[in-house]
Amino acid sequence: MYKCAIIAVSGGRARGLAAAYQHITRGKLVAIATRQQDKLDAFGDQFGVAARYTDYRELFAREKPDLVHVNTPPNVRLEVFQAAEEAGIPAVIVEKPLAIQAEDYLAICDFAKTAKVKIAINHQLHFHPRRLALQRLVQEGKIGELRFIDASSRLNMAYQGTHTLQAIAAFNPSGKPVTIMGQVAGAQGLLETPKQHFAPDQTISTLTFDNGVSALLRCGANAPEVLLNDNRMHLHKRVAAYGARGTVQWSMWGWETNIDGKLEGGRHEYAAEDILGQAAMTEAMFDWLENAQAVHPLNLDAALQDFNIVLKTYMSGLNHRAYTLADAPQPALIATLRRTLDARQR
Repeated sequence: MYKCAIIAVSGGRARGLAAAYQHITRGKLVAIATRQQDKLDAFGDQFGVAARYTDYRELFAREKPDLVHVNTPPNVRLEVFQAAEEAGIPAVIVEKPLAIQAEDYLAICDFAKTAKVKIAINHQLHFHPRRLALQRLVQEGKIGELRFIDASSRLNMAYQGTHTLQAIAAFNPSGKPVTIMGQVAGAQGLLETPKQHFAPDQTISTLTFDNGVSALLRCGANAPEVLLNDNRMHLHKRVAAYGARGTVQWSMWGWETNIDGKLEGGRHEYAAEDILGQAAMTEAMFDWLENAQAVHPLNLDAALQDFNIVLKTYMSGLNHRAYTLADAPQPALIATLRRTLDARQR
């Protein structure tokens, strides 16, 4: 039985992680850490976790967990990775987004070159039962040769764009991005906030892949609504894949397939799918711990590639040109975006 821990337990994501352990067979939640003692105790009492720490480094040293879920803000990601590596923690699952701009992205790239700790990003949507079924249909060739993917979220690129960008990769796992062309607008999401999830209000990314597939990613109010007349922006994630013989489409609340002229579809309960997806994502990390060849599909290298696309989208929107993954990231990107987009709005 793997010993598991959660760092930062004051939000809803941590409660979802803990609740998923009712569906996890190979791991047990044995320790938690957060700075506020009252929140720590409330969470521990709710989920029956006795080992509680206000210092996560002390948790690492005393509990020696096999897997740690990390929910700290983006500017603390690398610090926790380094501490886990130093403590000999085998595995970490970290909340999205992995980074915010070029400097922290490059620092994590440098860390990844020699790190032994296995790291995955918390994109549990990949493992939602319905999404998994649709991904398999595409990968098995049921819609014919894959040609185009359309993905979107009505929250910005930092909050949910990386989720939907990962969805593109999930439906086209054999494709490597060749060019990225983007547009950005709106500076409100670049202002200082406690969570520091800085991103332009709206973005569009067009991607071409080496296997001939192309993709469109829209984030912000320019993205389509999933639930009409429902202005809760976080409820509007979706992805659709188009092939020579048909299409599949997934959203937070429904699904559809149209293959060889046969149309099928229905609804699903997001919360019920989410807890199962969270559990399956965690079990996949146990697979990786047991077998080095069973690499987690949400592994750090894949996440770094996705975030490279985010950076190139921002750069393209600023500089009005296409980029490749090999192009060097632009320094001070968030500050430049904030200054430029604010000036455009005046």
